[in-house]
Amino acid sequence: MQSFRLIATTVAALTLVHGAAIAADTPEPVKDGEIDRQRAALAMSTFGAGFGPQSPRDIDAAEGQNLRSFSAAPPASQMNLCNIHFHENAEHRGGDFTTYAGNGDGQGYGSGYKYDGTLTEAELAPLDSPIGAEGGHGDLQPGDTIEVHYVHTTAQVTPGPTLGACLSEAIGNPQLRVEAQVYVLVNDPSAADFEELTRLTVRNNLYQAQNIPSNTGTPVRYAGSTTGPGYNTKGSPFQVTWSVRPKVIRVNIHSVGAWLEHNHFDETHAHGVRNLVTNPDLLSPISN
Repeated sequence: MQSFRLIATTVAALTLVHGAAIAADTPEPVKDGEIDRQRAALAMSTFGAGFGPQSPRDIDAAEGQNLRSFSAAPPASQMNLCNIHFHENAEHRGGDFTTYAGNGDGQGYGSGYKYDGTLTEAELAPLDSPIGAEGGHGDLQPGDTIEVHYVHTTAQVTPGPTLGACLSEAIGNPQLRVEAQVYVLVNDPSAADFEELTRLTVRNNLYQAQNIPSNTGTPVRYAGSTTGPGYNTKGSPFQVTWSVRPKVIRVNIHSVGAWLEHNHFDETHAHGVRNLVTNPDLLSPISN
């Protein structure tokens, strides 16, 4: 399958996610000018090149001028769940997650958006041992925000690592959908169980994440792309139908640690975030 190997190799470089968790000893955040430079480079590299709408975006802002259309993916219930991963801090902005984490290191770590609410002292109690430190950029702590991407495909596949798991020899350009949910990590065994929230099942011969929350507000649906800091200065060529839920759920950080130790997707840490896309020429209009 030479052609698919080429696609898989490309996907390794243009994957849904790039990077790892944010370091406890994060270096001094880059200046605003560096983020401005990256946004200018993105605008220049995509100008007149025919790129479709990009992600992530502010889900509370409906404006967008990119009208390069593609067919919306079917509902998740009619697609195969192919990958689950998460980013430290929300990539999207809006709903309950509008607090800017800062510019970070300019490579996706230390940036994004945090949960706007307050947590109790007990929920923020420190951990006895690190969770999610394997990526080399620090570990997860109570109070951290994560954005989980439940990735779906119209290809006939088995769930696995990276965007490569969403393609097949038979269909190299399947329709893609991401169901996105933001969680805040708490040191509370009574909070939601991440292993349950990511549990897989098979329904009608399709892999499904059976417990994606349905009580976190009406999802904001829009046409966009894959994400990750590898696309801070260039456009993503992958077309994705997004559904981003606006409300946040508290999740037991220890259950996240258990999932990172054993899951179907070889995930061992949180991933970095792509700069919020603000250029209207790279955003689709939101109709809902």
